[in-house]
Amino acid sequence: MERLKISKPISAGIILSYKCSSACKHCMYACSPSWSADWFSREGLRLVMSKIAKEIQPSPYGPRRVSINYGLHFTGGEPFLNFNLLLDAVKIANELRIPSTFVETNCFWCTNDKDTREKLMILKEAGLNGILISVNPFILEYVPFERTKRAVEISREVFGNNVMLYQEIFYNQFKELGIKNTLFLNEYIRKGESALQHAELLPMGRVCYKLQDFFVKYPAKAFFGESCAMELTRNWHAHVDNYFNYMTGYCGGISLGDFRDDSIFREGIDLNERPIVRMLITDIKELYNFALKEFNYVERKEGYISKCHLCIDIRRHLVHQTSKFKELQPRELYDHLEDSFIPT
Repeated sequence: MERLKISKPISAGIILSYKCSSACKHCMYACSPSWSADWFSREGLRLVMSKIAKEIQPSPYGPRRVSINYGLHFTGGEPFLNFNLLLDAVKIANELRIPSTFVETNCFWCTNDKDTREKLMILKEAGLNGILISVNPFILEYVPFERTKRAVEISREVFGNNVMLYQEIFYNQFKELGIKNTLFLNEYIRKGESALQHAELLPMGRVCYKLQDFFVKYPAKAFFGESCAMELTRNWHAHVDNYFNYMTGYCGGISLGDFRDDSIFREGIDLNERPIVRMLITDIKELYNFALKEFNYVERKEGYISKCHLCIDIRRHLVHQTSKFKELQPRELYDHLEDSFIPT
């Protein structure tokens, strides 16, 4: 195979920036306050949304309703770090009649009722259909639960049924536990560890380094024979970041190309130009052997929690050795996989 055929996304997220108010241990895209902001330009947003406006499929409940894997969402990083840009993005999407639009947030900004309601009303009046509020023990380390609770209650006033909590089980548990302010993960585990079994921890990104102790680990050979073709050709819940990288399957740090280049959809991806992608759609063993032989990669003695862990660990090694692989973008992602900080 010389070229990999991919389709335009039928549902997508636009990463306004990787900069975030938190450095959550479960973040697939290794977002944190340490990132360069490099926010999307308004012109860039319009260009990207114009290319996918006719492709985006609405929620099964209608174009003004929201569902996680339908429509278009604005994400990060934390979109509310740049409210004016978020508002511009919503206005452009509305002009282009893109259905089922929503924003994802960790609610750090919800410090009082007045400002929270005002911002949400402004976004709704500009055309935003709904909101996804992230609620879990990892965000709780950084965002006081009072802010999350305020965001949920006021969002339900503003958006009605178009409020998604990810995940509602934690929201209810935090209320039952009477949690106030923030709570470190180890303290949460002492209080309510049983709910962690419901956390949808995808074993990729920062999870591989900050939460690996929650998983059984295996040697690299346990994942030989596995292909990433399905993830890398998926056309739903794909992402375009602020550098115009097109990423599928939640595979942060793997760019299938510049989204501004229509040829990646019209002609497919030239695998000779993206050898890492070629190896991954064939057999992850090829990537392992290549890194071992050509770049002196050393297998982790403690093992790996998933094929994604093996993949990103090899990719991080390669990025720190060479800049020749243009599919390994954005390079800065690989520098933030183990970020953490104590919130003030």
